[in-house]
This record gives sequence, structure tokens and C-alpha cells, in this order.
Amino acid sequence: MQFLRTAFWVVIAVAAALFFKANNKPLDIKIWGDIVWETRVWFPILLAFLAGALPFWIMARVTRWRLRRQMDSSERALAAATAASAPVAVPDAQAGSATDIPAPLPPVTPQSTGSL
Repeated sequence: MQFLRTAFWVVIAVAAALFFKANNKPLDIKIWGDIVWETRVWFPILLAFLAGALPFWIMARVTRWRLRRQMDSSERALAAATAASAPVAVPDAQAGSATDIPAPLPPVTPQSTGSL
């Protein structure tokens, strides 16, 4: 899987390098009044791509962070529930060793069912 990811990024990098080489002509962009930005053609295109990709990248990172927190919380709850319901070792009088026998439940006390 790591190989496919690396191959994908190599193909993207080569395509971007070829695009930048083919579009390396100077460009003047009139920003405001007398302000003129002299740049190459590929640079504003790259900035527009990054500006469009940034919100989705941030959203993906936030979603991954939130899901990781939920998973960690669920794992802690599962560990606590497993530890609470684990059988208690009771020593065996005949063999002299502990066996896994669940602890007895506490006695149930009757509750009053009186009405108000």
C-alpha cells in the first residue's frame, strides 16, 4: 500500500513539473490601481489549487481527529467494562491453586413499592 501511495505522488510530482515547465512564461497581473504583480503563469494556478484544496484538507484532518478521539474513548470504556466484569480468582481448598470462578452477586434487597 505504501508503494502505491509513493507511486501516486511521484506521478503527480512529475506531472506538476512538466506543467510548470510548459507554462513558464512571464505574466503581469493587475491587482489594484497601479499595483502590478509580475509572476510566471503556473504560480497563480498553483495558488488557486492550494486555496481550493485547503478547506477540504482541514475538514479531513478535523474529522480524523474527532474519530480518533471517539475511538480512544470507546476503547477506554471497553477496557474498563472488561476489567469490571473479569472473573475473580478464588483459591481452591483441595488443589491449593486459584481457579477462575466468578464472584458471587450481592444479595438483592427488597424495595418498598408503596404508593404516594
